[in-house]
Amino acid sequence: MALSLPETHEAAHMGHPDFRVGGKIFATLGYPTRGWAVLMLNPDQQEFFVHAKPTIFTPVGGAWGRAGSTQVLLRAARKPVVREATIAAWRNRAPKRLAADAEL
Repeated sequence: MALSLPETHEAAHMGHPDFRVGGKIFATLGYPTRGWAVLMLNPDQQEFFVHAKPTIFTPVGGAWGRAGSTQVLLRAARKPVVREATIAAWRNRAPKRLAADAEL
């Protein structure tokens, strides 16, 4: 799903696969353990997704979570809502010209 977004590539950080746009991580798999992902949302987006789907989304602990980093429980996840959240995370990290031009 993440790799379908413009100019996204897969890399790794601290032993976890991640997805980057413009050199910035917007999603990570396998954190904190297998079966989880993390999306780099902003606090308002995080609040929306956690409130809408609390069985899927939960804030990461500590300062990262307060900044919007949000865990995704993959076994509970449904493609449409996770795609929406992934696009939001991608837009947060994509270069402004790319995010503005992307039709997603």
